[in-house]
Amino acid sequence: MDLQFTAEEEQFRQEVRDFLRTQLPARLSDKVKQGQHLSKADMEQWHAILHARGWLANHWPKEYGGPDWTVFEKYIFEHECCLAHAPRVVPFGVNMLGPVLIKYGNQAQKNYWLPRILNGADWWCQGYSEPGAGSDLAAVKTSAVRDVDAEGDHFIVNGQKTWTTLGHHANMIFCLVRTNPDARKQEGISFLLIDMTTPGIEVRPIITLDGAHEVNEVFFTNVRVPADNLVGEQDKGWTCAKYLLTYERTNIAGIGFSVAALKRLKQIAATRTHHGKPLADDPVFAARLARVEIDLDNMKTTNMRVLASVAGGGAPGAESSMLKIRGTEIRQEIFSLTRRAMGTYARALPTSAEADATSTLPAELTSASGVAGHYFNSRKLSIFGGSNEIQKNIISKMILGL
Repeated sequence: MDLQFTAEEEQFRQEVRDFLRTQLPARLSDKVKQGQHLSKADMEQWHAILHARGWLANHWPKEYGGPDWTVFEKYIFEHECCLAHAPRVVPFGVNMLGPVLIKYGNQAQKNYWLPRILNGADWWCQGYSEPGAGSDLAAVKTSAVRDVDAEGDHFIVNGQKTWTTLGHHANMIFCLVRTNPDARKQEGISFLLIDMTTPGIEVRPIITLDGAHEVNEVFFTNVRVPADNLVGEQDKGWTCAKYLLTYERTNIAGIGFSVAALKRLKQIAATRTHHGKPLADDPVFAARLARVEIDLDNMKTTNMRVLASVAGGGAPGAESSMLKIRGTEIRQEIFSLTRRAMGTYARALPTSAEADATSTLPAELTSASGVAGHYFNSRKLSIFGGSNEIQKNIISKMILGL
């Protein structure tokens, strides 16, 4: 199996680099590099730039607005975006719902929703996790009861979703709801598209450890949802859910993000001193740095093998879970080492003197500001998208038959 890029793929890499150099606003890349929170307007700006180039939905078929890239071109693009400190594309509409609609949606749903995802008319969020259904997603209790009356065919939705990322910005949410409470756990679940402006929906913020408002709780009280917003068959939504999670877990691996973060970590380790010598020369720190670099290189090779398999007609199964586990662990270790390397400058709440001193640091250190936020925020990586413990169970069942 040849894991090297072809001449054509290297040429495409250069095209991507040229695009990022000329089209990625420095204001946005600086905010990403410095670990600052992006506003809704920031994310919408990058969304529009990619859409104008036709590179937003890079894994969609060409007939629906995708660029018809190979799996290797997708990998190159995402990798180069990370190295250039481009904002992460908000994944819920483009990377999650889009593929589900393309595979399971009816033609009317594709014709209406897909263009609105591309042009930014709708901002989507994900309604999966509940207070009692996170890693055990099939335990969702949010109910949707079919109601046909003089006003038409609707579902009446009641329940609660939690950890709804960027839900305070969203006007639409795709939800797993229980439409048959008497069916087996994975059965009786449906996939609904819900307008967030519908009466009966309340969004409450959850403030995370780094002081940011990124996630939310969403409450549904007698929310009427048109039956036309049902994707796939009623009671068969678990099929959509599993298909979507394959995309989410592979993306969570975040190889490009880890490569960019490791590069910054090396710069910091070469700048910071420990007992009069660069931190990179400290045997204990150097050993941990070498270990995480080896692990990252191994994961890159595994990811390329998976891509080669997909290019040959295969489909990722347990490999998605493997990449999710190792990818999140590696990113957490890199952020942990970065926090250690920054020392007191990595404090979440620095003193005024430390804040003033930061402005005089070398560029390698000031570019790593916000490291405490990265460190705290990365704690969730091994939990969301299905906790790593659950992923190990999936691997055991799919490969070992346990």
